[in-house]
Formats: sequence, C-alpha cells, structure tokens
Amino acid sequence: MSYPWFKLLHIFFIISWFAGLFYLPRIYVNLAAAEPDSAEYDRLLGMSRRLYRFMTPIGVLALLFGFGLVEILKSWDLGWVHVKISIGVLLVLYHYQCWRILRDFEQRRNRRSHVWFRWFNEIPVFMMFAALYLVMFRPF
Repeated sequence: MSYPWFKLLHIFFIISWFAGLFYLPRIYVNLAAAEPDSAEYDRLLGMSRRLYRFMTPIGVLALLFGFGLVEILKSWDLGWVHVKISIGVLLVLYHYQCWRILRDFEQRRNRRSHVWFRWFNEIPVFMMFAALYLVMFRPF
C-alpha cells in the first residue's frame, strides 16, 4: 500500500475516532444529569456502550496507519513526530479513561457532576489542535 493510501486512511480513522472522543463524553454529561434508575439513563448507557465498542477499533486503526506513515516516510528522528506520537499516547489514555468512566456509569457509581464532564469533553479539542499544529507547521 502506498503513502497516499496510508495518509487517506490515517486521516479518515483519526476523524472518525475524534468524532467518538467528542461525542462519548457529551453523552456522559447527560448520563451524569439523569437519574440512575430511569429509562433515560438506560438509553444513554446503551448509547455509550455501543459508541465505545465502535470507536475502539477505529482508534486502533488510526494509530496503526499513523505509525505506518512514520515508517513509510522514515521520519522517526523528527522532533515533531515524537511530540505527535506523545499526543497519540495521551489520546489512548483519554480513551481508556472514557472506558473507566463508562464502567462507573454501568455500576451506577458515578460521583462526578455534569459540569465536570463538560470540562472533560474539552480535552480532545486541545489535543487535536496541538496535533494539527505539529503536522501543519512542523516546528522542529
């Protein structure tokens, strides 16, 4: 597979993964505001489970095609690539934290407010901006 295909697929899966990373915490905002024994809570919990199961393999593919691009271009020694990979690691940790939060909601033991989840929802926005900056400007 050639460079343009790896780039296309990396961008496609990154966009898809970020859609999930943006939307799942937004569902958590509504879950935190819902009564744990309500039909709304169960509906939102089901949505969260399905979205998490959908976005996990997409995130793996995004990372695999990203590493493939680095390998094709032989750009392992560029500083900005190391920072971008670090952002990828932070996104994996964020994704993992989303799973831990989902588990708390499933066990009806969430202790965080909807306001906390509104702030949590903003984290991937900053990571996306940083990654785009690195790709566009390659500062080092």
